[in-house]
Amino acid sequence: MTAAFELRYFPSSDGDLAYVDTGAGDPVVLLHSGYVDHRLFEAQIPVLAEHHRVIAPDVRGHGFSANATAPFRWADDLAALLRHLDAGPAVLVGVSMGGAIATDTVLEHPDLVRAVVPCGASTSEFQYTDPWYREIQDEYARTLGAGDLDGWLTAFLRVVPGPHRTQDDIDPDILRRLREMALHTMSKHHAGEKDWHVPVTGTWERVPKIDVPVLTVNGSLEPADLTGEAERLARAVRDGRSVTIEGAGHYTCLEQPETFNRVLLDFLAGL
Repeated sequence: MTAAFELRYFPSSDGDLAYVDTGAGDPVVLLHSGYVDHRLFEAQIPVLAEHHRVIAPDVRGHGFSANATAPFRWADDLAALLRHLDAGPAVLVGVSMGGAIATDTVLEHPDLVRAVVPCGASTSEFQYTDPWYREIQDEYARTLGAGDLDGWLTAFLRVVPGPHRTQDDIDPDILRRLREMALHTMSKHHAGEKDWHVPVTGTWERVPKIDVPVLTVNGSLEPADLTGEAERLARAVRDGRSVTIEGAGHYTCLEQPETFNRVLLDFLAGL
C-alpha cells in the first residue's frame, strides 16, 4: 500500500504547488520523474527524515500541484518553494525529469543548492538517441495525439523494465504504483492543452561552473546513451562521481530501494 504523507501547499504566483515537508536537519529535496508525483519516494522519505528535513514537491502540472496558466520553469518553481520554506542550500535528489530539474536548479539558482544527485538523468537538454527509447517517444506522441490514454500508459510502463527485460521481470506493485500516479497526473490535462513550460538552455556550457558535489546514480540496465551523459556530467564538474546500481533500470529508487537509500545516505554523510 502506498504511504500517505501530509501534503502542504505553496501559494505560487500561478496556483498552489503541493509538497511534503517532514523531518528535521539539513534539507534534502526529492524530485520525482515525469508524469508521477512525490509518492515515487515512498521508501525514501521516512528513512531520510530520520536525520534530515525532507521536502518532496509535486512539480507543476503533476500530482496534486496546479497546472500552469502562464510561462514557467520548474527550476524557478523549486527556487521559489525553497525560499518560501527558508530551506536552502539543500541537497537536490531527482529521478529522470526530477534529476534534470535538480541540475538545472543548481545552474540557475546556485545559492540554494548544497549538492546534486541526478538519478537516471543529466541536464534537461539530454536527448535520447537509443532507437528503443526513440520508438517509445514516438508512441507517446501517437497515442496522446489520438487521445488513447491506455496506449500511452502501455508505452509509459515499457520504460520500467527497459530494453533488456520484460514487465514479467518487474514487481507488479511497482507497475501498479506508477500506473496509478501517471493516471492521476494525466487526468489533470486534456488534449490540445497549451504547454507553458519554458526550457532551460545552455546547460552544458555552464556545467563546468557547478562547484558543489554531484553524484550521478544509474541503473545498469539503462540505455547506454543516458548512462553516458550522466557520467559525462560527473566528469565535467569539479567534484563529481557516478554510481551504478546493478540489475536496476530507470527507477532505481523503486526497484532497489535499500541499495538506493544506502548510496544516498553514504553521500549525504560525506558532505
